[in-house]
Amino acid sequence: MSNKILIVDDAAFMRMLIRDTLKKNGYTDIVEASDGEAACETYAAEKPDLVIMDITMPKKMGIDALREIKESDPAAKVIMCSAMGQELIVVDCLKVGALDFIVKPFKADRIIQTVKKYLG
Repeated sequence: MSNKILIVDDAAFMRMLIRDTLKKNGYTDIVEASDGEAACETYAAEKPDLVIMDITMPKKMGIDALREIKESDPAAKVIMCSAMGQELIVVDCLKVGALDFIVKPFKADRIIQTVKKYLG
């Protein structure tokens, strides 16, 4: 599959988990960022087809990075990841323009189901 996916999470193991899940399902063009600031820079440089982004991160929170990405590219496809208990932030992310959210800890099939929903 030639869709480029940007994974944004401050936890390296979480990026690895998502990356491995995507690769096992044929998504091989993957770029990563470890915080919201790097997410905005990487998005501008790489122009991914989809972003999977954590909400709580250092330097720039996921919702702020989402806002910046959507301002630069209103057509950006962004899926947010959140831990339980962040429901209010998730609602704010959807208002800003996130397409969907995945609650952590998540199952591999939930990631793939959501990615397929927006990338086909």
